[in-house]
Amino acid sequence: MENFFNVVSHYQKIKSLYFRYERWLMPATLVIGFLVDYITFTNIQLKITLSLLLFYWVITGATIAFTNFYDTGKLSLKFRYLRLFAPLLIQFTFGALLGSSMVFYWFSGAFSISWPFMAIIAMLMVSNDVLRHYFLKPIVQISVYFFTTISLFSIILPILFHSLSAWLFMAAGAASLAVFYFYIRFLSSSRDYMRQQKKYFLASIATIFFTMNVLYFANIIPPIPLALREAGMYHNIRVSNRSYVMAGEAEGFWQTLIHGQTLRLKPGERAYVYTSIFAPAELRAAIFHHWQHYDEEKKDWVEKDALSFTITGGRKEGYKGYSWESNLAPGRWRIYVKNYRGQVLGIIRFNVERTQEEVKLQETIR
Repeated sequence: MENFFNVVSHYQKIKSLYFRYERWLMPATLVIGFLVDYITFTNIQLKITLSLLLFYWVITGATIAFTNFYDTGKLSLKFRYLRLFAPLLIQFTFGALLGSSMVFYWFSGAFSISWPFMAIIAMLMVSNDVLRHYFLKPIVQISVYFFTTISLFSIILPILFHSLSAWLFMAAGAASLAVFYFYIRFLSSSRDYMRQQKKYFLASIATIFFTMNVLYFANIIPPIPLALREAGMYHNIRVSNRSYVMAGEAEGFWQTLIHGQTLRLKPGERAYVYTSIFAPAELRAAIFHHWQHYDEEKKDWVEKDALSFTITGGRKEGYKGYSWESNLAPGRWRIYVKNYRGQVLGIIRFNVERTQEEVKLQETIR
């Protein structure tokens, strides 16, 4: 009996300590989950990263199910320590899974185009901390879990099938619905409350599914798993020993950031745009450079040309490609880097000035 009271007392002390520092532990686990995800994405092979994310996904589902079964009294009290720290584990895995979506989609699209989708992910990450007690509710956990599932599946399928087909995104959605149909049935067997909330679970999942499809076919969701690694404007580009030798103007970082890159061109001189695009091995995709000029009279952007080339994935540093135009009018220009569906990987903005003088150039080799 004395042993029993000692164990209970030990548990109560840990529980009290946990609740005292929960305010700091919850956001800390979220941030750690995101940082782990960012590090694995940028430093480890893509397949290992995806395997790790799948592991997080399984752990999240298992932990949510465990908390529901434990709270019904169907599991032994010896799991009480695991139940106590289960919210932290869910917070960590949510941080990693939401972070994966943020990292993948951030690198794969232009923020000015895909900001609504980025805002949704950022809002979920912030509210997962600020409203952490609200996130303990099953309806919220299931909704976030479904969102991370459809996001993860839409990343994995294009990599597995080496394609960016819209059918794969639809297949990712269908697979997510199928998984959650059985998952919710399983959870409904744990307690009456879950059975009563089943229709709300389904309504939330249907809303998320519909919203994701609207965002995708409106080209707001970036073309995962493509990612624009590097881009820039140059006076000349030539290929030498499989390397790109590029001649461009020297500009300071802050000058480029504030005013945009500036090209001082002689009449008839060409302007070159260079892009390096990451794609997984064996994935082939058509990339388009849409050259647009701002018409001061019409107060609108006018497309001059759309030039394309095909990339093949597998290079860590990205697939290098370029296009060029001549006789560019002075003023503001931008180049949209898109895939064949019109999804935007990036936007390159620059200014063109006319000059009759020789411009000092420096060479960059990629």
